[in-house]
Amino acid sequence: MYKLVFMKRAIEIELRHTNENDLETFFLFQLDKEANYLAAFTPKDPSDKDVYIKKWTQLLTDEKINIRTILFEKEIVGSITKFEMEGDAEITYWIDKKFWNKGIASNALKKFLEIEKTRPIYGRIAFDNVGSKKVLEHCGFTKVGTERGFANARDKEIEEFIYKLT
Repeated sequence: MYKLVFMKRAIEIELRHTNENDLETFFLFQLDKEANYLAAFTPKDPSDKDVYIKKWTQLLTDEKINIRTILFEKEIVGSITKFEMEGDAEITYWIDKKFWNKGIASNALKKFLEIEKTRPIYGRIAFDNVGSKKVLEHCGFTKVGTERGFANARDKEIEEFIYKLT
């Protein structure tokens, strides 16, 4: 367990291995329009449940991918994942919108980085995703570059900030 203080009371953050039963909850989280907009680089059709479940079920069996479910007071509130893209380790996380601004993402990432020792590890965010910028910087990541990419959730090309933890 990992504890943080929120509103003057201790709350528990737990990370556990993700299982197929968690995917339904994750799917529902990513249907939120505001969350999709901020994430920006999402599937072309986030409402296609069959594609989502199939993709994540396959990822669960990939030994190069480390996927954890984030629990807050015993409730599933998000996921955090290390994957590889073009030979680089990358981090991604998703927190259900109703749990934003509680320190959950930062604390989950800190705990995850104690488990996932791959370094360097990168994080990529949409240029205007201030919350994720704070999370990455709070956990020791530094901005190392920018790229432009097509953001399905915005139906246009946008700037993406690249962060690195060594």
